Amino acid sequence: MESASVGPDGPFAARTTENGGAPPEWRAAWQSVLAAFFDHLAYVEGLSRNTLDSYRRDLDQFLAFLSRGRDGEGGRPGRWPRPEAVTREDIRAYLHHLEQNGRKTSTRARRLSALRAFYRYLLEERAIDASPLEFIDSPRLVRPLPSVLSLEETARLVEAPDARTPEGLRDRAMLELMYATGLRVSELIALDLNAVNLELSFVRVIGKGDQERIVPFGEEAKEALSAYLERGRAHLRRRRTAKTAPDGERLFLNARGRPLTRQGFWKIIKAYARSVGIAKPVTPHTLRHSFATHLLESGADLRVVQELLGHRDLSTTQIYTHVSRSALKAVYDRAHPRA
Repeated sequence: MESASVGPDGPFAARTTENGGAPPEWRAAWQSVLAAFFDHLAYVEGLSRNTLDSYRRDLDQFLAFLSRGRDGEGGRPGRWPRPEAVTREDIRAYLHHLEQNGRKTSTRARRLSALRAFYRYLLEERAIDASPLEFIDSPRLVRPLPSVLSLEETARLVEAPDARTPEGLRDRAMLELMYATGLRVSELIALDLNAVNLELSFVRVIGKGDQERIVPFGEEAKEALSAYLERGRAHLRRRRTAKTAPDGERLFLNARGRPLTRQGFWKIIKAYARSVGIAKPVTPHTLRHSFATHLLESGADLRVVQELLGHRDLSTTQIYTHVSRSALKAVYDRAHPRA
């Protein structure tokens, strides 16, 4: 993957105007405004580090395209637009470049989204009078339906761990809690001990953008968590050494007493899926998809599911209304007088 940076160590620094590289004043102009933009995203909008890194990579790709303006591969030859001088023609040339180089529709849409955010910021700061993204349509995305487990498959999966071992108690608690709450895997592994209230059966989650939400869970998850905390976690914690001591008191620990990682949980759920004969691809997000779909199939309100999942936009949650055609047909058959 191509990468570029306006920093002093980036590829622009190694080029000169004689061999087709970007002029120093052009690099300095972009460096200054991008620094202010990322400060805004971090300290005003409160975006996460992962989101900031994604925006940075996407904008770097656009700068790499502009930096090839003199060799005929980017923009108009010989033209080096400052941030406020980028035109709609430049944006369209960039999108054409991405399409010609085989970039996926989702990639092109994401790169365009980063540019929209950047130029929206310039508009708010009154650095420009109009955005070059006006009248630029986003590539049409065909959103794939999420993979979902049946109720029977879900039961086989969450009941697969061996409760006679500390790891088995941990795995049962994780799978039950994930299916009971629809947590993202990053949210699950980040839970501290004080995030879970067993008495009132809820978990306090810090989601995307550091947004906090309270999610309830049921009896099965409560029993699995209680068993893990009483008989499993202490055994895992005793395996900790001074060299491997974790930071804080994470709820779920690995076999060495350290906090479990996303990669670790991914391997765990894949292994259990294979062990119980689930042929379809199963990832940590599969349980989240199944949680949402099963709630909606049972009549839960879409906005309640949105709140439980931590979605900012209802349209993100609405994809789950298209997953089960059989459930839709069943509702029709029950409700229509001449079904």
